[in-house]
Amino acid sequence: MQSKRERVKIGRERLQRVIEMCQTVEERSLDPFLVNVDEIIRVIREFFPEWENPEDLCLDAEAINRLASVIKLQSEWVKHRSTSLYTDPFLLEEKVKRLEKETIVEAFLGAWQPIIELEQITFQSLKEALQYWESLSPLKDRWKAFPTPEEAGGTATREELIKLKVLRDKAFTEELENFWNELKRLAAEKGENGRVSYWDFVGAETYEETVHRAFLTSFLVTYGYATLEINPLEEKIFIRPFKKQQRRISKEQLVSIPIAITREEWERWRK
Repeated sequence: MQSKRERVKIGRERLQRVIEMCQTVEERSLDPFLVNVDEIIRVIREFFPEWENPEDLCLDAEAINRLASVIKLQSEWVKHRSTSLYTDPFLLEEKVKRLEKETIVEAFLGAWQPIIELEQITFQSLKEALQYWESLSPLKDRWKAFPTPEEAGGTATREELIKLKVLRDKAFTEELENFWNELKRLAAEKGENGRVSYWDFVGAETYEETVHRAFLTSFLVTYGYATLEINPLEEKIFIRPFKKQQRRISKEQLVSIPIAITREEWERWRK
């Protein structure tokens, strides 16, 4: 059971995230529909009874003001699309598929404006061409012998190639399977609801190893070994392993989620 002080602290953090999210949409001209208005209203309504200090009420008012700005942007976005005769590309595709071939050909011919250019050889152009070729030096003078390249010999051992990261000490598939088993074991032992924090999983003692683990994690998600779960308000990312590899045979669109693995983020996680 949370105390009054803890709920006030959590409420302030949630409202601050709401304000920052709305500011990001306004300043970077992002799609305003990325903001879940119903979820934000629920958060504001949940913590409103906890406010007693004027500072907290001001923070609440600022969150509502920012949300109102986002709703205004959503309204302007809809108005712009409706007045600019915007049509969804999927609707256009369906409409074109239903048209008869003769109708499509007629529309194409009506909009087609071919460009025609006529070129011909004149006596003047032939004269200039002959003068150009006669002024050239002989081929034996123009083509110089290319210098013989120096031979670069030497061989590299397998250990040297592994050290240079040209070859890997074990197959990539085997490494990915071992990495997947590590994720499943960590989710079972220390995870919550079958998932673990993304940074707690990819984070390592060195920055280089952290980047390598993030690289392998991207393949786990791409190949159907695991999935990412993102909480935008909490600004937390979780990774959930699958018991069996998921074979994606549907035609649904996959969403790419970029995650920056910067040295600053790694040092912040280390602290």
